Amino acid sequence: MNLIDLLTSSTSTKVAQNAENKFGISKNQIIALMAVAAPLVISHLRKKSEDSNEAEALERALDKDHDGTILDDPEQVNNRVNEGNSILDHIFGNQKNIVENQLSSNTGISMDKIGPVLSMLAPVIMGYIGKEKRSSGGSISDLLGGILGQAQQKAEPSSPINDILGQVLGGAQGADSNPLGEIIGNLTGSQSKAQGGLGDLLGGLLGGKR
Repeated sequence: MNLIDLLTSSTSTKVAQNAENKFGISKNQIIALMAVAAPLVISHLRKKSEDSNEAEALERALDKDHDGTILDDPEQVNNRVNEGNSILDHIFGNQKNIVENQLSSNTGISMDKIGPVLSMLAPVIMGYIGKEKRSSGGSISDLLGGILGQAQQKAEPSSPINDILGQVLGGAQGADSNPLGEIIGNLTGSQSKAQGGLGDLLGGLLGGKR
């Protein structure tokens, strides 16, 4: 399963529906948030995994706590919110509030709800990474880089997730618009110039090319 498949899967739909019922936020807003948060989390983890100690700690966490079963049982998110919050604290550190503020501003999800919603999504994202780890070899950094690269290539303008991103983030600017690809490109620093919008803002948090 590539990242685009996860974002358009029944798992994401069920998690989004759960969050919609709990917080009164539209399902499309939740899916759009996950479409942005997933590559952001993966990009940050990839950067952290450049440190060998961080890479080893991440591999242990994936093997122990994130085997991917949450993808088959998304109701687990209700019992793993505290864990999700701890995941975000570790990944973003003192940038967590900045990230939440940017995500809130661009998705329209209020600041009092953005943190709890992200805490629901974090274990799903980690479960996805853990599942991919079990089916691939190589270093954790290569795995994370491969996930991002594959997602950027597969984020076709006609993809349903791009339609949702365009509606929620205002990113669709024509037939050739590819909001998710632009976001991932900015987060990974793989685009030659800034594309603007959410990807550019969050890309700056990671020290990506601007």
